[in-house]
Amino acid sequence: MEGLQIPPTSLHQRSGSDFWTWEERYASPRRRPRRGPSAWLLTHADRLPGGRALDVATGEGRNALFLARRGFEVTGVDRSPTALRTARARAREEGLELELHLADLEACKLPAGPFDVVVVMRYLQRSLFEPLGRALAPGGVLLYESFTRDYLKYGPRNPEHLLRPGELRQAFRDLEILAYRETEDPERREARASLLARKPLKP
Repeated sequence: MEGLQIPPTSLHQRSGSDFWTWEERYASPRRRPRRGPSAWLLTHADRLPGGRALDVATGEGRNALFLARRGFEVTGVDRSPTALRTARARAREEGLELELHLADLEACKLPAGPFDVVVVMRYLQRSLFEPLGRALAPGGVLLYESFTRDYLKYGPRNPEHLLRPGELRQAFRDLEILAYRETEDPERREARASLLARKPLKP
């Protein structure tokens, strides 16, 4: 299917990388992958401008596919070839087009922008905060959601992989904050920060 490809790139497996853990998880026959979009994205979908969208850490493509169904020209990036193959197969099933990039963003740059919408869900890489803002077109919207340190009350986890209180909002203080929350879900044993922000039309 034309328009759906995984451009070649080098994957650098850093010391301590959990690459193979995720590969095994995505390949497991017992896996029950999520198919619907993130609730945060679904809630704010009607506030998004049209155009180009970037889905960072796209995984198996649930958010990318949701955006493609709504008419966006979607680029997804992830370091898992197994997950991207699943995303590609799902897009083909629905007759949708995705541009998928296989890349470790700890070692590679974001795909070339600008983008009207940037989505980051369940992924934290602090070195991307500034590049994400630059990737937005003027008037473009960022949706970002990741886990906070309140997650630690539900089990062990590396604190450096969790957001500090207010950190996400502070990281994107140069954008117009349209919605922000920090929530806990004891039933699912999760704690998250969620952001919706827009890049000003003028610097």
